[in-house]
Amino acid sequence: MEKSTKASLIEEVQDKFKRANATFIAEYQGIKAQDMNEFRASLRKSSMDFKVVRNTLARRAVQGTPVESLAAELKGPTAIAFSYSDAAQAAKTLVQFAKDQPKLKLKVGTLGNKVITVQEIKGLAELPSKDVLLAKMLGSMKAPMTGIVGVLAGVPRKFLFALNAIKDQKAASAGA
Repeated sequence: MEKSTKASLIEEVQDKFKRANATFIAEYQGIKAQDMNEFRASLRKSSMDFKVVRNTLARRAVQGTPVESLAAELKGPTAIAFSYSDAAQAAKTLVQFAKDQPKLKLKVGTLGNKVITVQEIKGLAELPSKDVLLAKMLGSMKAPMTGIVGVLAGVPRKFLFALNAIKDQKAASAGA
């Protein structure tokens, strides 16, 4: 590989590390090319990139990024998945593929500037999606207001029931 090609590849991967909100390092050796292509397509749907980079180039690319400590994990046949939107969805996709393809072994990941372990990646995969979490939060915020409206509406309603009871009682005593 030419020096200029290496430099542009390092720059590209470094940019991906800087832009990604989560990255996942995996060992991929032994997975068929067709399965890998299907996997990459499913990752693209989740706003992710999956890149196989030589470790020496990846170590250079990670230098100067907030996740520089990741360089120690770049050993053996390594692929890097970069997530740009929903880290939980990305982790779900990776963990599911690792279950379907046992030859894909997750090694380590990053979430923001923090390096996370395989167990933490699996925990992240179990989280509900961003949309579900937002819906739950909005539901929690709406519940107290709904309760207040119910209480405030109850006062006039009970007053009307009392007036109706008085009216019925007077009608009954007038007819007797």
